[in-house]
Amino acid sequence: MKLNEQQIERLYQFTRQHYVEWYDLQTELVDHLANAIEVQWQQNSKLSFEDALQVEFKKFGVFGFMDVVEKRQAALGKQYNKLVWNHFKEFFSIPKIIGTASVFLFLVVLMLKYQFANIIIITLFIVSGIIFFMGMIKLSRKNKKQTKISGKKWLYKDIIYGFGTFGGLSYLPIQIALQLYDKLSYFNLVSSVLISATVVSFLLFNYVILFIIPSKAEHYLKKTYPEYELA
Repeated sequence: MKLNEQQIERLYQFTRQHYVEWYDLQTELVDHLANAIEVQWQQNSKLSFEDALQVEFKKFGVFGFMDVVEKRQAALGKQYNKLVWNHFKEFFSIPKIIGTASVFLFLVVLMLKYQFANIIIITLFIVSGIIFFMGMIKLSRKNKKQTKISGKKWLYKDIIYGFGTFGGLSYLPIQIALQLYDKLSYFNLVSSVLISATVVSFLLFNYVILFIIPSKAEHYLKKTYPEYELA
């Protein structure tokens, strides 16, 4: 005996009631529950749909679907971080490495030659942090608007538009700037190289997270979810 459309919709409703807000995870759980209920009916055809559902739900333990959600979040978070890292590495390959190296060398020379370079560097850190924070807010609002139109939330899309592990970068530039302010009254070659590399890395990560990946979000979402285009 197979589940009908009304029962399938009830499973979607059930996942939402148990705090699974993402359509992709809902679908994954609905498929699992539907198959499990049909197996139960093969063994006992008199078992009601709701009783069979409760039997399967209890198998998820005290925390219900939370373990499934957390594992999926961790897996997609790793996938996102790998994506960020791959785009970041592109700036160190030809021909992009020319621009990366130029900015890096400019900062090194600036710190070695200019008396008040520390103020400029600290300002760069702070500005990059502010831009990152504001950019994430803008992406998050865009995602909420699209979700409202479509009526469906996708976990990987939430990660891309503001909830990735790299989101913590927004606070690091300001923290580093505050540390540098009291400690760096002058620069030597070693400190100039290290700080320039840090500044360039932050700028590149910001660019990747705020511009490159969101501009290709539809491609990555369709690749992750074959059903995304249809939805």
